[in-house]
Amino acid sequence: MSNISFPVIRGTQAGREYYVAMWKLRMMKQISIFDEQDLPPELRAQRTLNKARIPEIANYILDNPKDYVFSAITASIDSEVEFEPLSGQQTEGRLGTLTVPMDAKFIINDGQHRRAAILTAMDQKPELGSETIAVVFFLDIGLERSQQMFADLNRYAIRPSRSLGLLYDHRNDKAKLARLVIMKSDMFRDIVDMEKSSLALRSRKLFTLSAFYNACADLVQDVATGNLEQDAETARDFWETVARQFPSWTQVRDGKLAASEVREGYIHSHGIALQAIGKAGNALLKGNPGGWKSRLKPLGQIDWSRKNARLWEGRALIGGKVSKVTTNVVLTTNAIKKHLGVELDPEEQRVETAHGRKDK
Repeated sequence: MSNISFPVIRGTQAGREYYVAMWKLRMMKQISIFDEQDLPPELRAQRTLNKARIPEIANYILDNPKDYVFSAITASIDSEVEFEPLSGQQTEGRLGTLTVPMDAKFIINDGQHRRAAILTAMDQKPELGSETIAVVFFLDIGLERSQQMFADLNRYAIRPSRSLGLLYDHRNDKAKLARLVIMKSDMFRDIVDMEKSSLALRSRKLFTLSAFYNACADLVQDVATGNLEQDAETARDFWETVARQFPSWTQVRDGKLAASEVREGYIHSHGIALQAIGKAGNALLKGNPGGWKSRLKPLGQIDWSRKNARLWEGRALIGGKVSKVTTNVVLTTNAIKKHLGVELDPEEQRVETAHGRKDK
């Protein structure tokens, strides 16, 4: 029986030996991964592979060949192995060679989508095969232990908030734009939460970075020049002009009014309104690039109260609660555009017509 051998570092967790290897990516093609796709959930050690995620992760590798990064893959080996320490070492026998039968089966406890994406990326760019990834191996775990490993590995793996992801994303040009606008704005620098994607009741902020990102992206859609500084200056000018229509925003910034009181009472201090204003602003920038500032003044004349169910129920509100679904964003945009005297585009008109029929 043929074997495969590779250098490892031996360690111990909970009284069990495990091994850490640095594998070339091409090794991912040479090992036999146990395929659980057709087994029922109670007999699997992993969730089912979501094939829709694979192209996205593979493109991440291909689009960022100089700075992509992956954490270690964790796998279990279902056969006997042999660890041979290096001779003459001063490391208590931690460094050595692990020998595994070629017919051994590997169960991936954490990283199945990374592995599948790596294989897909190598199909398009074979030279990736010489690069490396860390792999952590546990031995002869068995189904129950593998299932528990999956639960434990994911127990504390909390996905970062969308706002925090945008804050740290330096590849996304629209994220760069939103961050730059906030940093340059005396108003929004103090009322936008840069980390959270939902605001606590007692938060002193009015908006999240993720909401401001959506609004900025819609504002500059098809009008951005590609010059970050120039586009950020245009967006900052727009949003600060908008802010002047809402004195309560300034009061929140200055600590004279509780942010929670404004959010509880008014639609204009929610992400859906910010995004809808961005969409309406985009139409103004396209259709009236020299005179859009004066066109924004009617914003302050709208009755933004959440008690104004006649205007907002079915648009920004569903059953009295703010709704962020796409249709409601469009309907809120339509209400704002009508007040600003801006014509609806065909899709907005279609949604508006459908909304009118539903109300009858």
